Amino acid sequence: MESGTDNGLLPGSSISEPDLALIDALQSAPRAPWSHIGRAIGVDATTAARRWERLRADGSAWLTAYASARLATIGFVEIRCRPRFIDAVSAAAVELPWVIGVEETAGDFDLLISAGAADLPTLGRWVRDDIGGLRGIRSARMRVGITLFGEGGDWRMRALPPAQRAELSTPRASSRTAYGARGLTRLSPVDQALVTALHADARMSYTELGAAAGVSEHTARRRVDRLLREGDVVIRCDFAYSLAGLSTLVVYGMQVPQAQLASTGSALARLAQVRLCSAVSGRHSLMTHVLLHGLSGIGPFEKMLADRFPALEIKDRAVVLRTPKRVGWLLDERGRAVGRIPLGPLRP
Repeated sequence: MESGTDNGLLPGSSISEPDLALIDALQSAPRAPWSHIGRAIGVDATTAARRWERLRADGSAWLTAYASARLATIGFVEIRCRPRFIDAVSAAAVELPWVIGVEETAGDFDLLISAGAADLPTLGRWVRDDIGGLRGIRSARMRVGITLFGEGGDWRMRALPPAQRAELSTPRASSRTAYGARGLTRLSPVDQALVTALHADARMSYTELGAAAGVSEHTARRRVDRLLREGDVVIRCDFAYSLAGLSTLVVYGMQVPQAQLASTGSALARLAQVRLCSAVSGRHSLMTHVLLHGLSGIGPFEKMLADRFPALEIKDRAVVLRTPKRVGWLLDERGRAVGRIPLGPLRP
């Protein structure tokens, strides 16, 4: 990370360096005891908890959970709208519980909608019936996720030195998961209730989780531990990008030779700037989301790609203007969490 200013803020940010370190710690160990989190960032448990509550209360950061890619069929829907209907289409998409995220963009499409379902027929039907008929849409093209190389749950703020982060968890390699690898497997009603509760607050106690799912504390602990151990659920610490000085999110469509797809996707996912990297259907083999400190970072980032990945071609780029919904959370103009629409089960 860049060095801080005298007031403890990174250039262009309004979240202090100590708070960025706290976010980083919670990205590594989202349910760790506050004593462990505090030790990693050099404060006591009470101070760590108090700082987190302040960030959470003003929507600057939040902890959430969701079913992992191995349980879901994911589609990325690129929508072109008549200009005066963009807001209405975006607002309608935000309200749909199977819509994971909505991004308003400047590029070859106006909206990028991330959607999840149990299988391809269900995903296609939901997109066709609930989105395709919205007034003002000129075209809608969906790319289906094939392999996930890295996503928001893998990304790290990198505000902590590696040694301090290692105190919380062992370094994680970027994930490589086939979307829907478990086929038509669905979460049981109890597991779905637990995930729904964790979506609201991923640090919820096992007693609270048991009450939300109608089971005992012991059962809640056992089931949550299994869901996490088997990789069926992802817990992540999220935050308002712009408040951390990361004002620019760019969505790239990239093409690489098939023989290099897996190695390139895995390497891209390990880059500090890459928030999501996925192999997708369609004319571009990779979709990659990149977080930068400003528009001026696009050129240097693309030069770095050209130097490190000579076979990679950038076929499309769209700059995200606004993100009204991210993994079920509703965001304001600055990216702060202001509400939540629980993600629905993968099946109707």
